[in-house]
Amino acid sequence: MSMRAIGNWVGLDHAAEPRLAVTRERLLRLAPSAKATIVAGIAERFDELAADHDIATPRRICHLLAQAAHETDGFRTLEEYGGPAYFSRYEGRRDLGNIQAGDGVRYHGRGIFQLTGRTNYRRFGQILGIDLERNPELAMQPETSLRVAFAYWSERAINAAADADDVERVTRLINGGRNGLVERARYLAKAKGIWL
Repeated sequence: MSMRAIGNWVGLDHAAEPRLAVTRERLLRLAPSAKATIVAGIAERFDELAADHDIATPRRICHLLAQAAHETDGFRTLEEYGGPAYFSRYEGRRDLGNIQAGDGVRYHGRGIFQLTGRTNYRRFGQILGIDLERNPELAMQPETSLRVAFAYWSERAINAAADADDVERVTRLINGGRNGLVERARYLAKAKGIWL
């Protein structure tokens, strides 16, 4: 008799965890030093929101979580590291919609994919029905951050790159370049060991 059958016989493991479920435990396997509140916030609604955005295959889940793990420093932060002096590099960036004094600091990276720039805060706030432009700090709330990430993933049509298992292309669509590609690929390999 298998161990699972024995467990079921003695009343254990009645509700087996779905193979693709994104749980706290699995997220901690991906990023062991993650912050508990961030992991809990992601796990709470991930499966439901993923289904809404057609992220329902192991490969898509693995690619999204690998990118998220990199962008959040292993799920340790939902805010870009740095301070006003560092964030000033975004000041006056018309490509980000930062046209008013102070926009660089106000619209620095936040959330699972580090949403950056007034235009992006406005755009994804409108998609979600949340005034992120007026209240940019809301992008750091785990659930809002997750909703923004899924909306961003869908708008950029990243599923195709994930289906092709093209970590470089997924990275370009998330980050605009190849920043952190080695670490993103490492997280992807680790995610595949969990969800594939």
